Amino acid sequence: MLLLGKVVADLSEPNQVELVLEGGRGGKGNSHFATSTRQAPRFSQDGEKGEEKELILELKLLADVGLLGFPNVGKSTFLSMVTDAKPKIANYHFTTIIPNLGVVKTKNGQDFVIADIPGIIEGASEGVGLGIQFLRHVERTRLLLHVIDVSGEEGRDPVEDFNTINAELKKYSEKLSTRKQIIVANKVDVMQDESLYKELEDLAKKENLEIFKISAATGEGVEKLINHVAEVLKTLPKEDLIEYDERIVYTLEDKKDEWEARVENGEFIVEGKAVERLMGRINIEDNESMYYLQKCLRNMGIEEKLKELGIQEGDSVKIADWELEWYD
Repeated sequence: MLLLGKVVADLSEPNQVELVLEGGRGGKGNSHFATSTRQAPRFSQDGEKGEEKELILELKLLADVGLLGFPNVGKSTFLSMVTDAKPKIANYHFTTIIPNLGVVKTKNGQDFVIADIPGIIEGASEGVGLGIQFLRHVERTRLLLHVIDVSGEEGRDPVEDFNTINAELKKYSEKLSTRKQIIVANKVDVMQDESLYKELEDLAKKENLEIFKISAATGEGVEKLINHVAEVLKTLPKEDLIEYDERIVYTLEDKKDEWEARVENGEFIVEGKAVERLMGRINIEDNESMYYLQKCLRNMGIEEKLKELGIQEGDSVKIADWELEWYD
């Protein structure tokens, strides 16, 4: 959750609860003010006002592995091959318009979650295409599989595709651009020009990245890749993917000294959170409630302070948002 551009809560743990808005305490009924001499008081205490803030709520998938790649490079086919997920698969761009999740179960018993996320295009970091909808989900992953079409069927340049997508990652998040990445050269079963793969392989060596040749359609090389991913994940500890600007903790404890009294242009002014909380519980149209207010002002030391400032009966005093006439 974001507040004025700051992260105030990251709900990424099971049963996690965060308090992001301070609610007002409830009031007290008239029975609370009953005494031996006033058995049926006619006033009650209103509840305090709660805080109001504008929050931005963002949904981000929780997955161990994210699939990077341009549209129609075979990410959905790969997901359907290694998990029980049933994403929509078709031979046109932007077949996938919402993220799909699947659980990979390896033969050695290690499971992990993989996310097939809508394809990215140039300008995605500025919102072009599915843009930010894609990138915000990638933020959650610990490992990226960069799926690249090396078949040459669509006239794509694998090296150019790699550089374009990584440039978008860097524009969106410097931290995301440094996340561990494995290049997955897909569609080798229909590869028309071996040099396309060779150029991508040379790039992988230059960038010190691992590269795997696979065919998501036939299953060639897929098991080897999945087993390797499982081993890599063992070396990547889970970490807090969100950096807090500050942690906000709310309590409902009263601070007795949280008020200020002063004279300004001949007017007596009392303000502060403690006074605001008090006035939020007062019904100024009820005499008994006003007697209760005067008692609270005395107990809080406000009455004594106002007298030190020179207040006289009949003077006007502004308490929080109310302007009242002072009397002893």
